Amino acid sequence: MPDQQVFLARIQQVLSSGQLTNWGPMVQDFEARVAEIAGARHCIATCNATTGLELAIGGLGMTGDVIVPSFTFIATVHALWRQGVRPVFCDIDPTTHCLDPDCVEAAITSLTTGILGVHLWGNSCASERLRELAREHGLKLMFDAAHAFGCQPEQPKNSYLGDAEVYSFHATKCIHAFEGGAIVTNDDALADRLRYMVNFGFAGEDQVAHLGTNGKMNEASAAMGLTSVDAMDRFFAHNRENYAAFEKGLAGLPGLSLMPRAAARRHSYQYVVTEIDPDTAGLTRDELVAALRLENVVARRYFYPGCHRMQPYAGLSPRAGQTLPVTEAVAQRVMVLPTGTQISCQDAARMCARIASLLRQAPAVRAALKHCKDPRLPHFAPLRAGSH
Repeated sequence: MPDQQVFLARIQQVLSSGQLTNWGPMVQDFEARVAEIAGARHCIATCNATTGLELAIGGLGMTGDVIVPSFTFIATVHALWRQGVRPVFCDIDPTTHCLDPDCVEAAITSLTTGILGVHLWGNSCASERLRELAREHGLKLMFDAAHAFGCQPEQPKNSYLGDAEVYSFHATKCIHAFEGGAIVTNDDALADRLRYMVNFGFAGEDQVAHLGTNGKMNEASAAMGLTSVDAMDRFFAHNRENYAAFEKGLAGLPGLSLMPRAAARRHSYQYVVTEIDPDTAGLTRDELVAALRLENVVARRYFYPGCHRMQPYAGLSPRAGQTLPVTEAVAQRVMVLPTGTQISCQDAARMCARIASLLRQAPAVRAALKHCKDPRLPHFAPLRAGSH
């Protein structure tokens, strides 16, 4: 949470102005701040990132097939499907968990109109290679950057921006607006279209110039967004300290690896991502997540089992499970640990100690989980020995 008094002062300004929505001064200031941080000419604030994705897909005129990772939050794929676009699931790089450009190149057909990459965990896709592929094949390129606001690659030429990029400012993000999103772009014509589309397509008081929706951000959300951006450096620094504590505490644990951070000028460190090798650790990822819940540690498996195995996409590509080997493996192994300003370095060290203890007692933990009825267990428990 950012500074409450600063936020409440901004809310008082909103109430005094009498303008609660429709591009008031808070939204205008928020858009300017986001565009500056992103290094983009234009920012269009939205009510949430899912709406932002749908608007960007429609604004870019994506049709037919669009290549997208399956290892992502379901909203990425829903946004395509709801715009009448067929998602073509593509495998990921085992190190970054972002789109593998070689797999993208192999997936391009005459029906492909675009690539939708995801900057996962705040790390960048192979943006330069994806831009080259997009130029070579005449494709639109956009990025779901829900995890990546404020993150900057080490080399400016590797800027995240494609034709458009969409951020999330949901309450689960370290920079949030209660609920919100934003589209950034350097395309002047696209920005003009999106300004219409985010407000029902209105070009004036009673003139509709484009198909649109009610996708605007309100003034209260923008006030929180501005206050959160004010605190961005403090939040990032705290997360970085926590990450160092996890790095130290998890070092050398059998079968557990902490995902390294890509070299970056600035990174949010919001996601503490580990992978569990069940053969070496003695516990599967799901068993370790369940055991940690009993220790009151809300560890999570992420993006399991992959969008290609969720509805309504499970029957879309019957062979997807065979063509996405890295996605399948990563979805079974990823465990994300809690961080943020409510977690201290001491808390992180305690979590690491509990993980180490659970792994040391892996056979007993597995046996106990098979019979446990504790209501804190996640929905996929009780587990059976050897199950993933």
